[in-house]
Amino acid sequence: MAEILDLKKMINFNPDKISREMIADKPEMRVALMCLEPGQELTPHKAPLRLMMYCVEGKGIFTVGDEEIEAGEKTAILCDPMVPHGFSASKGERLVVMAVVTPVD
Repeated sequence: MAEILDLKKMINFNPDKISREMIADKPEMRVALMCLEPGQELTPHKAPLRLMMYCVEGKGIFTVGDEEIEAGEKTAILCDPMVPHGFSASKGERLVVMAVVTPVD
């Protein structure tokens, strides 16, 4: 059975903190939609999961390990388990990221 999600309707910004909406929370896959106002940041951190960060809207700086990647809409960035990762909205830009995580085999 298919589940269809309208991401545009789920986008919600909060001026005080990153807005997070859990789209799917299943043992085999978790999906979160995160909306950042200009200057907001998800501080780099590690997790024992495989990760895809997909830029839905806007522009931002994505950190994977020691690398910083400037990315815009429709860009996907993959990250291996236990590699530090995070992102921030670029100056003057809102950023919407869909993060998909799956457990390590």
